[in-house]
Amino acid sequence: MQSSAYGASLAGGAFDLLNFVKQPQTILRCLSWVFAIVVFATITAEGYTNTSTSETSNCMFNHDNSACSYGVGIGVLAFLACCVFLILDGYFPQISNAKERRLIVVGDLVFSGAWTFLWFVCFCVLASQWAKTPDVTAVPGDAARAVVAFSFFSTVTWGLLFYFAFTRYREGVGNLDLEYRDPANDQSTPYPAAPYSSGPTGYQQSPFPQSQEQPGEYQPPPAY
Repeated sequence: MQSSAYGASLAGGAFDLLNFVKQPQTILRCLSWVFAIVVFATITAEGYTNTSTSETSNCMFNHDNSACSYGVGIGVLAFLACCVFLILDGYFPQISNAKERRLIVVGDLVFSGAWTFLWFVCFCVLASQWAKTPDVTAVPGDAARAVVAFSFFSTVTWGLLFYFAFTRYREGVGNLDLEYRDPANDQSTPYPAAPYSSGPTGYQQSPFPQSQEQPGEYQPPPAY
């Protein structure tokens, strides 16, 4: 039977583009990649506006520049992370070392969980600041609503990525016994254990009978 680890065969193989595209993780990462672009690109292009009373550009979300900066930062990092994990997902079946696979899966699990939380915070902050914006007619409302909506969509996609990463982590190493098995205690071996395998090492019973005289002892000659 072919050993597998974390949802893929340990034997390695060529890159299968069709199978890679059909994977749920690939689809979710592509969606998360697109959603991240929409968020940070929209904020960068239309998120800062000038008011009649101020000459400086302010964030369209209640003039809270930190909210816009937070959305841009989360979006850019999510965009870069999607690119990195897409490359790792494509290279994953060719990795034959189970420990290296575990590092990738744990990294995916931690990052997906963290970004699920951060996107949810981003959605809450932007939605709250948009609701507090005094004059929504002076800012691009469609762009603001799009940013809020795609922040929520990103929360969903990253949450699903966290679920799939956790499922793959729970699968662990399948059909691969990393622990040593003592042949004497292994019931599956076709050969029986040696009779002295469980005894003390370095000593075996002499093949000669115990009644044999000790070497070097004087024996008198027989009388005639």
